Amino acid sequence: MTRFALTLEFDGGPYMGLQRQPHGPSIQQHVEDAAHAITGEQVTLHAAGRTDAGVHALAMRAHIDIEKPIDPFRLMEALNAKLRPEPIAVLACEVVPDNWHARFSCLGRSYIYRITNRRAPLTLERGRAWQVSAPLDAAAMHHAAQHLVGHHDFTTFRSVHCQAASPVKTLDRLDVVRDGDEIDIHAAARSFLHHQVRSMVGCLVLVGRGKWSAHDLKAALDARDRAALGFNAPPDGLYFAGAVYP
Repeated sequence: MTRFALTLEFDGGPYMGLQRQPHGPSIQQHVEDAAHAITGEQVTLHAAGRTDAGVHALAMRAHIDIEKPIDPFRLMEALNAKLRPEPIAVLACEVVPDNWHARFSCLGRSYIYRITNRRAPLTLERGRAWQVSAPLDAAAMHHAAQHLVGHHDFTTFRSVHCQAASPVKTLDRLDVVRDGDEIDIHAAARSFLHHQVRSMVGCLVLVGRGKWSAHDLKAALDARDRAALGFNAPPDGLYFAGAVYP
């Protein structure tokens, strides 16, 4: 049995999320079906993150175990051939030790949330960014975001369906950067709660629009109450950007 680490890029728009779902297509389903078509084996895809419906990935790390002898490059090429025309691509494939695990060996995860701040409708970026037509103050958003960095109880920014054992997480980075009409929000932590990034982004947009102050954001965090949340940003602009391993 050989363990292969995969780096996946995908457009999450057509899928119900990364994990297999009984009510619709998933990234996991398509990758596992492609591996089965190549090897004849029933394989299970394990991933560093569990992206929701509509969430994208630039470099999702994952792994599969295969008994049949196969070269990593040939496996990558075969998977990409079987995955076409789905918007899923294997960017890299390598053999890793049997004790390496895409999820449990991961020391850190990063996300990017993309906002297009303009009045004109999205064309090329439709479904791949959140359009906010009202002017946003990115500097105010970045200043307020620093209240969320560090070790906190993030209950306010946690989905009611979150299965994590504790709402306490350490947020290592939350930066807001503007480049023309695009505002990118970079988040990094060892792990995140369900909907945490989208919930933080939704509240930061309230700050950017002048509806909330930095103090209001801090008060929402301190409330430790989902009812104190402004709102969840849509999945369109969220990208799993990378995973860190020893």
